[in-house]
Amino acid sequence: MGVETIKRLMFRSYRTTPEMPERFRRRFTLPGIFVWSAMLFALTLGADTTRTMGYQVFTVLGVIMLISLCSVLRFKPRLRLRRLMPRFGTVAQPLRYSIRFQNDGKFSEKNLILIERQRDPRPSFTEFTHAREPGEEKRNAWDRFVGFHRFRWLMERKRSAKIREMPLPDLPPGRETDVTVEIQPLRRGRLNLVTSVLARPDPFGLVKALHRVPLADSVLILPNRYALPPIDLPGQMKYQQGGVNQASSVGESEEFISLRDYRPGDPLRNIHWRSFARTGRPIVREFQDEFFVRTALVLDTFGTDLDVFEEAVSVAASFAVALDTQEALLDLLFVGTDAYCFTVGRGVGQTERVLEVLAEVQVSPEKPFSDLTKLVLGHGTQVSGCVCILLSWDEPRREFVGKLLSMQVPTIVLVLVPKGADTKLELGPMRGHPERFKVIPIDRIQEVLATLGQR
Repeated sequence: MGVETIKRLMFRSYRTTPEMPERFRRRFTLPGIFVWSAMLFALTLGADTTRTMGYQVFTVLGVIMLISLCSVLRFKPRLRLRRLMPRFGTVAQPLRYSIRFQNDGKFSEKNLILIERQRDPRPSFTEFTHAREPGEEKRNAWDRFVGFHRFRWLMERKRSAKIREMPLPDLPPGRETDVTVEIQPLRRGRLNLVTSVLARPDPFGLVKALHRVPLADSVLILPNRYALPPIDLPGQMKYQQGGVNQASSVGESEEFISLRDYRPGDPLRNIHWRSFARTGRPIVREFQDEFFVRTALVLDTFGTDLDVFEEAVSVAASFAVALDTQEALLDLLFVGTDAYCFTVGRGVGQTERVLEVLAEVQVSPEKPFSDLTKLVLGHGTQVSGCVCILLSWDEPRREFVGKLLSMQVPTIVLVLVPKGADTKLELGPMRGHPERFKVIPIDRIQEVLATLGQR
């Protein structure tokens, strides 16, 4: 039996093991679990029927449990469900939505419990074999080989929300009833709810009858945000070739101001053909150049510590919300499967769009950091200032910041590090602007961000 086969067998056992107790807890109430435990204890003590009376306790409890199990076999409420979901939620903040129940039966449905089920958080075999738990290198060789701790860590990372069972009010026949549900998002990204389970305890309160209603819905969970002090990023308005429209279109375009008669040398593409047809003489559109502030928000996606990366995304979201985009443009620059630049501000787009993008951005450990350097420096002549959120402060990142500063781009550098890591890093190219350089441990983010701009 090869190593790959052994790993697959262990992986299958890991996938099966968490599901069995979960199904048991879903089917039986707390008193029901206590009865099962008492039955097991009585069976152990009553193995010798000539010396103890434990078998009688086992028999009585077994009959009660059997009656409870039989009483829930025909549970099938005639209910229709529809979720009324919000567009967005936020990590670590309660997400409230409504479920509309339509009772098509002849009788009122009472004592029901709602159980919302999310997408299966168990990882695939590929994820299991390629992922690395933080600190896994410190475990012994056996733990690294079997990967049980890695599997549990992956399950926690893939669990999107904390969902509790919720008692429902009485649902009268022939009527619609709206019920507010509250869940706790744990991760940014797409939260998928796949099934609503209706449960009702039996008369003894030991077993729950279950009725599954396939009901698929999703909501986008936005990153957590931190409070920021007023951001003072020195920089001047810069000429934007093509004006505001250039921020949202490919090719050159400019800000239209009026129509005028054709002059020799005007490009033919500027002719306003409708006016030409109406007046019989060539009329052209006149444009003006625009100067305004444009800030680059650079997110480093080249890291392996997922906890640090998640906090970096939250910091980026905080800046996207805090920076004024009424009279300025904001460019979010990062590298994923490709190099991306998302622009908002001055009517081009809403900050909400940047938060949507940040909700689903992922790390890019396979690509070189130079891809991000090329992307940002290509925008360097257009931006008035730059906020760099980095996952390390190594030589490639120092060179990148140095090139930005050599282009006279005022830059804020935030380096996120794990909890307990050294925060006294060499300033390098930022030695002339120490107030714009911060090393932020992920357990002190709000504290350090409050000092932004201070030496």
